[in-house]
Amino acid sequence: MAFASEVTVLGDSITYEIADTIKKFTLKDVGFVETKNGNYSLDRSLDPTSPYNASYKLKIMVNTDLSGFKMSTTTGNGLAKVNIFKTEDTKESVEQFRFVMQNLIDRGVFKIKD
Repeated sequence: MAFASEVTVLGDSITYEIADTIKKFTLKDVGFVETKNGNYSLDRSLDPTSPYNASYKLKIMVNTDLSGFKMSTTTGNGLAKVNIFKTEDTKESVEQFRFVMQNLIDRGVFKIKD
């Protein structure tokens, strides 16, 4: 999967794009880790009760020059993409996803595409 300037997670109705205000130090402040290739990676559990019980994960990768990113929701082991918006059983995971994304929007990492 190539880096894109705007991404929609599988099943979501909202498209996110990189904000003009994105900075490398902000990525590190919100939990992104720099990979050996120079990209920035974030893996967050979408389990609202415990960050250690990862039934679903949010995975985000931002490229080195901060011009593109990849984003997906996956199974707990991170190997398969999952649509958390499909059933009512994953309502809490969707709420946690919205919370994490709103935090990244508030910090100037992403914005919602008009």
